[in-house]
Amino acid sequence: MSKITIDGKLYWRDAKGNLTPDELVKDIDKARDALVLEWVEKGSILNREMRCFKDGVFGDIQAFIELSVEKYGAKLGGNKGNVTLFSYDGKYKLQRANSDCLQFDERIQAAKLLVDECLNEWAEGSRPELKALIERAFNVDKEGNLSTARILGLQRVEIKDERWQRAMRAISESVQVVSSKSYIRLYERIGESDQWKPIPLDMAGV
Repeated sequence: MSKITIDGKLYWRDAKGNLTPDELVKDIDKARDALVLEWVEKGSILNREMRCFKDGVFGDIQAFIELSVEKYGAKLGGNKGNVTLFSYDGKYKLQRANSDCLQFDERIQAAKLLVDECLNEWAEGSRPELKALIERAFNVDKEGNLSTARILGLQRVEIKDERWQRAMRAISESVQVVSSKSYIRLYERIGESDQWKPIPLDMAGV
């Protein structure tokens, strides 16, 4: 609490714990405090509602899948548990999507060495765009992490060199699933078309 009463007198406590009598606190500081506290309280309520929504929708989807299996012997969802459900009139759809978070283990360094060997040998005769593609694939972000998408994308480049093939195998074997996230997406059909408009569940998209 930023306000405290001592011997019947109101004080305001600042971030350092210092107490200031109410009459000495500026009106603008009081207004700012009221604004922050009001929206923190509303945000906390919304946060709890969102958690209830999340728990409820995931629970209901899983219960529906189990119901389908039990009643019809049907299996909903792909290998990763992704599933799409449609309203009866086809106007709305509800998706549950699971996404794996991938990282490379130490074998990626062996792959990088093999790729570098190939690049050094191909330096004169190789296409500049191919060299740039390969070098960019191993660039790291601000946190020092490699891009799994760019590196795995190298496997689509068809090169017969035996070292390149070994590098691609090392890349495949170095990929580790370190975590998995589940998402809920809601969509509304646009008119009678086959296009869908997302119903945003994040503040930026509202």
